[in-house]
Amino acid sequence: MPTRRTVLAAGAGVTAALAVGSTGADAAGTPDDKKLRSLISRMTLEEKVGQLFVMRVYGDSATDPAQADVDANLKEIGVRTAAELIAKYRVGGIIYFTWAHNTENPHQIADLSNGVQRASLTQPRGLPLLVTTDQEHGIVCRVGKPATLFPGAMAMGAGGSRTDARTLGRISGAELRAIGINQDYSPDADVNINPANPVIGVRSFGADPDAVAALVAAEVAGYQRSSVAATAKHFPGHGDTAVDSHYGFPVITHTREVWEKLDAVPFRAAIKAGIGSIMTAHIQFPALDDSGDPATLSHPILTGILRGELGYDGVVVTDSLGMEGVRTKYGDDRVPVLALKAGVDQLLNPPDLATAWNAVLKAVQGGELTEARLDESILRILRLKARLGLFEKPYVSRAGVDRVVGADAHLAAADRIAERTTTLLVNKGKVLPLSRRTQKKVLVVGADPASPSGTTGPPTGVLATALTELGFTATALSTGTAPSAATIAKAVAAAQDADAVVIGTYNVTAGSSQKTLAEQLVATGKPVIAVAVRNPYDVAQLPSVPAHLASYSWTDVELRAAARVIAGKVAPRGKLPVPVQRADDPAQVLYPIGYGLSY
Repeated sequence: MPTRRTVLAAGAGVTAALAVGSTGADAAGTPDDKKLRSLISRMTLEEKVGQLFVMRVYGDSATDPAQADVDANLKEIGVRTAAELIAKYRVGGIIYFTWAHNTENPHQIADLSNGVQRASLTQPRGLPLLVTTDQEHGIVCRVGKPATLFPGAMAMGAGGSRTDARTLGRISGAELRAIGINQDYSPDADVNINPANPVIGVRSFGADPDAVAALVAAEVAGYQRSSVAATAKHFPGHGDTAVDSHYGFPVITHTREVWEKLDAVPFRAAIKAGIGSIMTAHIQFPALDDSGDPATLSHPILTGILRGELGYDGVVVTDSLGMEGVRTKYGDDRVPVLALKAGVDQLLNPPDLATAWNAVLKAVQGGELTEARLDESILRILRLKARLGLFEKPYVSRAGVDRVVGADAHLAAADRIAERTTTLLVNKGKVLPLSRRTQKKVLVVGADPASPSGTTGPPTGVLATALTELGFTATALSTGTAPSAATIAKAVAAAQDADAVVIGTYNVTAGSSQKTLAEQLVATGKPVIAVAVRNPYDVAQLPSVPAHLASYSWTDVELRAAARVIAGKVAPRGKLPVPVQRADDPAQVLYPIGYGLSY
């Protein structure tokens, strides 16, 4: 493992000259800008352009990825490896994805992180990298088992504990930092008030802006304690849209007054908490900017409101520039230039790096962007790197991985937190908790959506295993999100031999055959317990089901907690962080925010 001495040598004296960290900060903990500006003054224009980009790259190694990953890199980026990417473009950051084969296991991730840092630091005037990922927990995670996985944001909203949110940030941050990831694109600061939101939903803490703000600030504090930069997203607020910005161009119709009272509240809290970075949203928000441009490219929104009115002077990073929402109006050569003109600092994951990188370079050479404008953003980026201690400690060790990642105390904390999130919405005739003596045989049926990254899955199997470990005899029968008549008949037949039935539901609609399955299982006369494994709104579509729980995700930690509630091992404590409307009259609230039963 490289020592600090070799790190400084690898940086060709740059890190030594900078010498920031705990000893190079002023009394307020702010890195010495004079030293950072001196560093910037020595960079070439090409190096400055590169510093603005955070890029994906395929492979589990910085220098020796599998041939399929080499081929993918050549096709998409024009380089073979992460090391070649860094040498050619001098990027300021790397983003890890599961599908890019970056996150296979903790030791591999740590080795990859060390490899990309070494590749960057051995360049002339080499700088440490921001190594980033989307580790939101719940349904969006890039680093899986054996790392500790926590309940997602809406489950944390149901728990309502700032202490638990802070613990999540602290433990998740410690484990990420141990494997060399120093910037996390979390927490989600969107206030989800639209049940039909296809892209945020359970990734949000809830629909109450003050409650969301409190949990955002707490999680940020936890990450900061572990020297990981948290990222509040998606500014100015993506919580009320029925369009997914990955595939379309959403429009938020809130008035400026509604934005101030709703969407802005968690971002103000994040800024007050000292958030390291804020991610933009690829959404139109006409009340804030009527130009038709996405917020990512909006000077009124990013410079006028975020910088000016909210007083934020940290790093602003775009959401992925490969998403449709930011590519609808302008070409891939214009998007990065317009983003920088709007006030962005980091350009995340452009679809074609050569096009984006050269566009920024030419914009400076042609006078559309000034080099001084680039220097502003680079200063913010370097301040963040310095605050994270990356100039002094860019590398991680395998011993650190073994000591921190998936530690028993961390896993136990995640289980305890999950127990405080499971929400009981219906319990007619006190069906729950089930009795191990009189209801020994349990059939678990339902939806088995693809398991979130790094969890065991499928959900029916996880629930059945957990219930068996709790003293029941449970069997799993996957019926899917759209069970056929034959599948329903098979489940009903299997229920005849069970003492109780648990059904995992996934975003049930009025015409969903999941609803038919539930109704036919209830008709057997067996006790039926529904567990909504994603959105908590399923309960409105299943009025005949006598017991209903919301777990807010189908990750192992949340499903195991739901099993403990079903078994009576723990009492349900979660409270709805969003309202559930009536299925037949969405204007009427069936269960309000704060609703939740217990034993």
